[in-house]
Amino acid sequence: MIARLILAALACLLVAFLLTPQSFAWLFVPLTKNGAPPIYTQTGLLSLTLSHLGLVALASLASTIVAVGLGVLVTRPAGREFLPLARTITSIGQTFPPVAVLALAVPAMGFGAGPTLVALFLYGLLPIFENTLTALQNLPPSVIEAARGMGLTRRQRLLQVELPLALPVILAGVRLSVVISLATATIGSTVAAHTLGEVIIAGLLSANTAFVVQGGLIVGLIAVLIYEGFQQVEKATARRIGQMQQE
Repeated sequence: MIARLILAALACLLVAFLLTPQSFAWLFVPLTKNGAPPIYTQTGLLSLTLSHLGLVALASLASTIVAVGLGVLVTRPAGREFLPLARTITSIGQTFPPVAVLALAVPAMGFGAGPTLVALFLYGLLPIFENTLTALQNLPPSVIEAARGMGLTRRQRLLQVELPLALPVILAGVRLSVVISLATATIGSTVAAHTLGEVIIAGLLSANTAFVVQGGLIVGLIAVLIYEGFQQVEKATARRIGQMQQE
């Protein structure tokens, strides 16, 4: 209960700061020098936050669809031989640093959101794929046999039994992927994508610690809130599955 109240308070504080950042200027004044502005105003913080979240959401959605699809494919009898290839594909994002992916994508896609989406998409594949693979490979054999005994087709078993049972573990992979993407998206500002990295980079270039702290705090608070939100969904899903199995 106390943890939920703290999270609610943090969420309210974050919303208040994004809507009226100037009312919090007094907090950041000690971090400035030579009369530098305490609040970043070149682009609205709310606008940058929404853009940042939009990029992360799009990339995470694409990563989830591809990674779960590959996980399902390689756990079917016809697709097991593709497991090494799938692992190689999903490991690309972890093998190449996001900065390197951006550098390779910019010549082909130009500056802006495109290269950032590619980097986040590739970087988010592995956690979701591995969790999907683990979940589908470790389903209770008795449940699968019961589904077979009921006469369900392979498609029906996948959609009605296997994926619902695997959902909590898959969501854990999505949670990890989204949190990683939230932090990684900040580098998108180096290629002109509108993210909260713009605030951090501006602070570094102008030696204004207030800007750096603002960008870092916003990303950090959002990451904590999303992390806890996913955990609550995972717990609720696990409880529901437990109740279904008892029935």
